[in-house]
Amino acid sequence: MSIHSMVGAQVLPSARSETAVRQCTARKPFVLACAHGKQQPQRYVPKAACEVAQHLVGGLAAAAVLLVPQAAMANARLPPVDSDPNRCERAFVGNTLGMANAVSDKLLDLRGCVYTGKNLADKVLSGALASDADFSKTVMSNVTMTKSYAKGANFSGADLTNAVLDRVDFTDANLSSATFTNAVITGAKFGGANLDGATFEDALIGQEDYKQLCLNPTVTGETRVSIGCKTIK
Repeated sequence: MSIHSMVGAQVLPSARSETAVRQCTARKPFVLACAHGKQQPQRYVPKAACEVAQHLVGGLAAAAVLLVPQAAMANARLPPVDSDPNRCERAFVGNTLGMANAVSDKLLDLRGCVYTGKNLADKVLSGALASDADFSKTVMSNVTMTKSYAKGANFSGADLTNAVLDRVDFTDANLSSATFTNAVITGAKFGGANLDGATFEDALIGQEDYKQLCLNPTVTGETRVSIGCKTIK
């Protein structure tokens, strides 16, 4: 699908395409220019988005160090909930190691934690176990959630502007009225997710993610327009 036929979001080429990332420079703000057969205007995205986009290209994606494949995570038995009484507070610090590949010195266990209305902007939540957590109306702009497991989590009304959502499992999550403006969404799972009223203006969306989103029955009206789905329901 031509990027010129879309309103709002942009669909990234497949990971094997050598033209997926034409330029990712170190200037401020960081620049990511995605080519779909034709030269496209440069777009401004966070540094973390550039790093993820770089990993989408051929050998870089294949060479990435992945601790637990997402499919395996979905089928594997999760470890017991961390007994640390302060485990939920770790979200306000986040992970500090291996942002792009969800490598961490300690498991970030946020399962069942409540962050309603809190500020988690700029935090690195890569590899977090966040199933059934409550992020409703939470400020999560510029958050990095590489390979986070958020099955059944509540992101209703959350602000995920500029977020890097690489290989996040949103299965059965409540994403209604969430804001994904300028977010990078690649390799995520949206099966059974509620996306009613969500906004994806200027988001960079992987091709498979685009297909999933447009097939989701809760993606209607303005949400479909912001994603760029061909058929408006």
